[in-house]
Amino acid sequence: MLETSPPEIFDCQSCGACCAYSAEWPRFSLESDEEIAAIPEAMIAKDESGMKFENGRCAALTGEVGKHVGCSVYMVRPHVCRTCMPGDEECKIARAEFGFSLAGLPDPDRYFS
Repeated sequence: MLETSPPEIFDCQSCGACCAYSAEWPRFSLESDEEIAAIPEAMIAKDESGMKFENGRCAALTGEVGKHVGCSVYMVRPHVCRTCMPGDEECKIARAEFGFSLAGLPDPDRYFS
């Protein structure tokens, strides 16, 4: 499985909805203590359950949602962030919440299986 979507499939850096959808996501689940320790403490929720959500978005998200975004902890991001793929159900839910079009999203089963 690809870790990111190549821009010719879908440019996730022009969206970012998944990183600003909910304070309940992303949550740590499969991360080891060492993996969590690699994430800056200032970006981890106080209860250490996942990434800190502030100002309506993941604390690691940079840029403007729907325009151009990035992840300041990309190389050490949580597992759930690594498995989220453009066009999957989570992507569609987040994009719909922001009113972003679902047209043109790739079929994740075709590109990412």
